[in-house]
Amino acid sequence: MAEASQLTGPDLRVGIPLSDLVEGSPLAGHADGEAVLLLRRGAEVFAVGGTCTHYGGPLIEGVVRGDEIRCPWHHACFSLRSGEALAAPALNPLPRWRTEMVDGVVRVTEREAGDVVARPRPAAGPASVVIIGAGAAGSAAAEMLRREGYAGRIALVDPDPEAPYDRPNLSKDYLAGSAPEEWLPLRSGAYYAEHGIDRLLAGARHIDADARRVALTDGSVLEYGALLLATGASPIRPELPGAGLPHVHVLRSLADCRHLIRAAGAARRVVIAGASFIGLEAAAALRARGLEVCVVAPEAVPFARVLGEELGKMLRALHEQHGIAFRLGRTLSTITSTDVVLDDGTTLPADVVLLGVGVRPLLDLAQSAGVADARGVPVNAFLETRRPGIWAAGDIAQYPDPRTGDPVRVEHWVVAQRQGQAVARNLLGRGEPFTAPPFFWTQQHGVTVNYVGHAPDWDAVQVEGDVAGHDCRVSYLRGDVVLAVATVGRDRASLEAELALERAAAAAGGEGVIGHAG
Repeated sequence: MAEASQLTGPDLRVGIPLSDLVEGSPLAGHADGEAVLLLRRGAEVFAVGGTCTHYGGPLIEGVVRGDEIRCPWHHACFSLRSGEALAAPALNPLPRWRTEMVDGVVRVTEREAGDVVARPRPAAGPASVVIIGAGAAGSAAAEMLRREGYAGRIALVDPDPEAPYDRPNLSKDYLAGSAPEEWLPLRSGAYYAEHGIDRLLAGARHIDADARRVALTDGSVLEYGALLLATGASPIRPELPGAGLPHVHVLRSLADCRHLIRAAGAARRVVIAGASFIGLEAAAALRARGLEVCVVAPEAVPFARVLGEELGKMLRALHEQHGIAFRLGRTLSTITSTDVVLDDGTTLPADVVLLGVGVRPLLDLAQSAGVADARGVPVNAFLETRRPGIWAAGDIAQYPDPRTGDPVRVEHWVVAQRQGQAVARNLLGRGEPFTAPPFFWTQQHGVTVNYVGHAPDWDAVQVEGDVAGHDCRVSYLRGDVVLAVATVGRDRASLEAELALERAAAAAGGEGVIGHAG
C-alpha cells in the first residue's frame, strides 16, 4: 500500500547545479511525475525514488546514515546507492535513475530497469529450507533467501490461504473501512511461482528433528536441510460463560477481520474486552464506522504498563473525545446474546463483543522438536535454536537482548519481518547477530505513536514536549540508560532514537545495524 506524495523541488530532468548538493544531505526533486531524491557522495550522485514503498512516507523527511536512508513513518531502510530495501517493513526497492553531469549541472536521465541487486549464488547454505508460517517472519525469510541468491528448494507452509498480508492494517484502516482489501496482500500468488517458492496450504503437526522431517496435516512429509519456525501467536479467548457465542470475535487473521466487519454492519453497540493495542485500534476503527463503543479493561490507565501514565492518559482522552466509553478497573464475567456482565454486576448491552486481551505464542510444534520452553523458543544471537538446523523468528522467538543479554520475546510485526530477514542471511553463512532495536507503531483516531526499543520495566520516564498536544518524546530509563523511546508528532526524533539504540547495541558487542547491502 502506498499513497502518492506531492511533488516538490526542482525538475531533475532539467537538472540542478552540483553546488546545490551538500555532501550526505539528500535533495528532493522530481522526474517524469515521480518524487526523486538526489544524494552526493564525493564524485558520485545517486538518484532514487523519494517515496517509501511501504506506506508512501516522504523519505526526504527521514534520516541518512552513510548510503542508507530511513523512512520517517515506519523506519523502513533503503540503500541510496542501489535502491534496495535493506530492512522491513518495506519489501520492495526504490526505483533508480541514471545521472549525468555536464558543465557543473547534474541531471537525471533514464530510469533503471530490472532488479536492484543481482546476487551470486552463496557459497554456503542448506540443501533445502522449510518455513512453517507465512506471516511476517516466514514470508520475509523466503523473500530474502531468494534475494541473497539462494537456489535450493524453499517450502513455505501455512494453512491460511490469504497469507501473507498486511496484518497491522487489520485493526486500523481496513477495519475502519478507509483502506480497500486489495491493499492487504504483501505478494500475489504469482510472486511465489516466479521466485520458485513452494507455497503449501497445510499445517504442520510434528517435527522429527533427528531425521530432519516435518509431518504436515495433509499427510505429507517434508525433509529439510534447515527449518525456520515462524508459527506466530493466537488470540487469547478467556474462559468465561458465553465466550463461544457467534457474536463474540477475536482479531488476528484476515478471516477474523472480515467476520468482524460483517458483524459490525448489522450492529449498533460494541463492547471490547481489553485496552490492548489491538483493542483500542479496533475501538477507533469501529467508532469510525459509527458504532457505539465501550472498552472494558482491568487497568486504571490504558497502556500504562507499556507507555507510562502520561501517554496512557492522553490516548484515553483521545478516545473519549471521539465518543468511546471506558469501564476501567473491570473485567467481563459473562457474555450473553444481548449483553455482557462485568465483575461488579454491571450489565452493558452488546450486539458485538471483541476480545482484545492479548495473544499467546504458538509453541506446540516447537515443543514436538524439543526446542521450546514455557515462554517461547530460546534462540542464540543468530536466531538458531539449541537443535542445529532449526531456527525461530517472530512472536515465538526468545532471543538475547543485545544490550543486556536478557532473553526477550517481542510481538511486533516489524521485528518479526527483520528477524525473518536475519535468519535468511544467517542460513547462508552471513553470521550476523540480530541486534535491531524493536520498533512498532500504533495509530488511533489519526494520532500515531512510534515506539523504538524495549522497556519491560523502567525506573524513570522523561517527557519532552506537549503530550496532550500530540507533540512529544517520552524516554524510558533504567538508571541512566535509555531503554526505549516513544514519540508523538516527532518522526525524526524516533529515527534518531533508533540510531542511538543501535550505537548502544554496537558498543555492547552487537553489530548494531538493521540493514545490510551485502
